[in-house]
Amino acid sequence: MFPEIRKVVTFDEDVHRDGEKAADPVLRIIGVAAVLQNPWAHQGYVEDLAPEIQRLAPPLGRILTDRLIELVGSGDAIEAYGKACVAGADCELEHASALIHTLQFGNFYREAVGAKSYLGFTNTRGPANTQIQIPLMDKHDTGRRSHYLTVQFSIYDAPAANEVVVALGAATSGRPHHRIGDRYSDLAALGRSVENPASVK
Repeated sequence: MFPEIRKVVTFDEDVHRDGEKAADPVLRIIGVAAVLQNPWAHQGYVEDLAPEIQRLAPPLGRILTDRLIELVGSGDAIEAYGKACVAGADCELEHASALIHTLQFGNFYREAVGAKSYLGFTNTRGPANTQIQIPLMDKHDTGRRSHYLTVQFSIYDAPAANEVVVALGAATSGRPHHRIGDRYSDLAALGRSVENPASVK
């Protein structure tokens, strides 16, 4: 760990039933979040964020990824993934965003689960107990709608005004009873292409 981190929080749920039907398999949804002091706090406007990004993003990515893999058991067991950040009320939104919108953060997770797709994300600002929402998608295929899920939880005392929360989320399968097709079935029905789904000229 490093001194900026105040704590790491985990969220873990097993969904056994959705609607009137049992989930098979049981859907497991997990979130891991680090609460840390904003490294740019009390410095006014900072033009160059790169030095702190390079110092903090890699260990944050590693710490959160390792915790997720430890909880799930293996990277192969994770089918959907995403990331999020929350800036405290006295922070720039850019401060929290800086720590997650870099390959120096996300590639630890991507490599650990053998993923091909980009990490879906949210970035927002708020007081302690702001809901953290981590949008998930299939780790290989962004058009696979079965794995469009959201990890949702809050931390009762974070972020403090000069703190940021950085989080990763995961799911072990798609929605229990997904039956709305996928992006590709829509494209076929509309006669559109993946490269230009709205047929913009």
